[in-house]
Amino acid sequence: MATETRATTVSRTEILKRFLVTLVCMIFFEVLKLIVQVAVLFQYGYLLVSRKRSEPLRAYCNVLSQYGYRLLRYATLNDNRRPFPFAEFPSDEDCEPPVKQVQFR
Repeated sequence: MATETRATTVSRTEILKRFLVTLVCMIFFEVLKLIVQVAVLFQYGYLLVSRKRSEPLRAYCNVLSQYGYRLLRYATLNDNRRPFPFAEFPSDEDCEPPVKQVQFR
């Protein structure tokens, strides 16, 4: 597999602007990680007590996963669309639907 490096014709100012936006995105990603970790703990606690999952929390975490994916794609220069807070937050339609049946094996 050959690696390829491409020169860019973009100004250093534009590169620095994107870098600053990326720093903000990475701060949002760290906060997002904490929210997801708390949601996971709550979901498993709820599952252990009630033996059923919280569908609203599951749907919300699915949207958060999509948002995290967008943040990382932008930060790693794999996407040019700016993520939230610079664009709209992902909606349910933007996300892959969760599996119908969760398996525990």
